[in-house]
Amino acid sequence: MSPNVPKTPPRQIRIGDAWYDFDAGAKALDTERAAVIRELIDWYIREPGAKLPPRPDRNVILEARRERAEEAERKAQPGS
Repeated sequence: MSPNVPKTPPRQIRIGDAWYDFDAGAKALDTERAAVIRELIDWYIREPGAKLPPRPDRNVILEARRERAEEAERKAQPGS
């Protein structure tokens, strides 16, 4: 069995906490961040037939932020 070798090299970009919101949104739509990014790039460069990817419900993002805030609060408490 050959190792999993990606067809394209990884690219690096700097993104703040929105990255975690993006992950929650992608998971809510049963996809991955990379797939959404590829769709956005295809749309942006006007690839024939490319469409904007669907967006998650805003409540998905708000819930992800709430959960992260609660986790940060738990970790900040003494004895955690």
